Amino acid sequence: MLRIAHALEAQLRAALERAFPAEAAAASGDGTPLDPQLAPASQPEFGDFQANGALALARRLKQPPRVIASAIVDQLAADSSFAELCEPAQIAGPGFINLTLRPRTLAAELSTRLGDPRLGVPSAAEDPVQASSAEVLAPVIVDFSSPNIAKEMHVGHLRSTIIGDALARVLEFRGHAVLRLNHVGDWGTQFGMLITHLKQVAPEALTTADAVDLGDLVAFYRQAKARFDADEAFQATSREEVVKLQSGDPVSRRAWQLLCEQSRREFQQIYDRLDIRLSERGESFYNPYLEPVVVDLAASGLLVTDAGAQCVFLEGVTGKDGRPLPLIVRKSDGGFNYATTDLAALRYRFAVPPEGDGARRLIYVTDAGQASHFAAVFQVARRAGWVPEGGRLEHVPFGLVQGEDGKKLKTRSGDTVRLKDLLDEAVERSEADLRRRLAEEEREEDEAFIQLVATTVGIAAVKYADLSTNRITNYQFSFDRMLALAGNTAPYLLYALVRVAGIARRGGLGAGEGESAAGFPDHLVFSEPQEWALARQLLALDTVIAEVEEELLPNRLCSYLFELSQVFNRFYDQVPVLKAEEPARGSRLALCRLTADTLRLGLGLLGIPTLERM
Repeated sequence: MLRIAHALEAQLRAALERAFPAEAAAASGDGTPLDPQLAPASQPEFGDFQANGALALARRLKQPPRVIASAIVDQLAADSSFAELCEPAQIAGPGFINLTLRPRTLAAELSTRLGDPRLGVPSAAEDPVQASSAEVLAPVIVDFSSPNIAKEMHVGHLRSTIIGDALARVLEFRGHAVLRLNHVGDWGTQFGMLITHLKQVAPEALTTADAVDLGDLVAFYRQAKARFDADEAFQATSREEVVKLQSGDPVSRRAWQLLCEQSRREFQQIYDRLDIRLSERGESFYNPYLEPVVVDLAASGLLVTDAGAQCVFLEGVTGKDGRPLPLIVRKSDGGFNYATTDLAALRYRFAVPPEGDGARRLIYVTDAGQASHFAAVFQVARRAGWVPEGGRLEHVPFGLVQGEDGKKLKTRSGDTVRLKDLLDEAVERSEADLRRRLAEEEREEDEAFIQLVATTVGIAAVKYADLSTNRITNYQFSFDRMLALAGNTAPYLLYALVRVAGIARRGGLGAGEGESAAGFPDHLVFSEPQEWALARQLLALDTVIAEVEEELLPNRLCSYLFELSQVFNRFYDQVPVLKAEEPARGSRLALCRLTADTLRLGLGLLGIPTLERM
């Protein structure tokens, strides 16, 4: 109900200015206008919205909160535009103002959403809160996934990949230009070890295209690491190889490219299964920008040489000895590190084109263990003046994926779970559940249907189990829970959508993606509390999406969709739809159609495809 909320906000501010003109003028002059503090009602019995500003303004206006609230309500009563939207305002408690929308306001707002592919969700450019901001026009960069070359994607990459994709989808839907960047680990000292091993065990790969299939790159990496740890001569050659790579030696570059290409192919198989779109821009991309970082920091007076290393001492961050901790930018041996690369990337991303991306908001989706690293990098970037006015730097941390025993998820042999194996098992379990259900129902379906449903449900279950959990916390991975047809799971929501869409179709009004809204009543009419509860839940979609855009918490959207399906079930179980008389029948079918459209849209923003049948 963002559009209505913005209208009410404007009316409340105008009422405040009329009630307290002198104070409003003074507040406007010092840049702190009187704020009515409009928010959605905390409980249904309080109406649709609450204005809580009277309590906060009491000291400023030197009057009791209820007196302030009464003055605001008196002004609202004289406002005909307010009377069109709301029932008379009510004062509650010490000075809260409760606002209940008129039934015709709710019904009219629902009508505008029928057939609207955006379901009433404004783009950022149309949102009064953001429309005047340069942030709308500038790119938003979402940095997520970020596996390392020559290492297989494992369950630890799952959360970054899925959370980052969902946030990117929401931001794109809101109309932002999103750069989805995969900051892969494709540079560094480990490549000296890998290139040396490749040259020695498969030299033909360097001269003949596709002469060698490296196969399991994880095994290849382990072999190289074992040699590096045990053989001093191999170590020396590996270090020399790093120098050759960094200086552009063509043979070393060819070996490096071969390793990167092999990894990319394997990564892409995972991304295709998860329907993830990413633009790779690895650490190597920023290699030319590392030296300018050092020069810039030195010119700004931030760079300090300490024990041979060049670093920036952090403000407000101290060690056990009470001294400020350093962020090392160049090591004592002259080499750069991850912090240098991250500073170079941040500097480039904020820089105005053609020197950079010209972004205004950078979002980094990584595990919570990197929080202190990013806090340090962000602090240095701000002190160096690389963050433009209004620019936003946000670390999106997430917890661990745990087994049902509460410990870090691993295989029985103690290895990290490969992401490919986890997805395979999810689909296999989904298929087994489906075949068992079909046998119990004595339903016959062809193999194509079984494979489509099993794959869709299996992948959706993995994604939704992750996204429905507050990302800040650890979560326990359980195939049984995530594949259940009951509870806050993907199978439950997919089944709910199939059911709701089926009801709308049986009513002759359709509920398939892209279908028009023809056939619905010109004016929706509701009389039952279950209808109003569902209507209000449907109208909350735009607010929830705006919250996810701002707070970067996908679980808010998951909770909303789950609650919507529950509210719909109560509505459908308690109120006749298909057997109702007109105009109730058409109005209730409109609620069914909007519920189906909302579930489909919401799941799509989470990266979860839907099904026509299950």
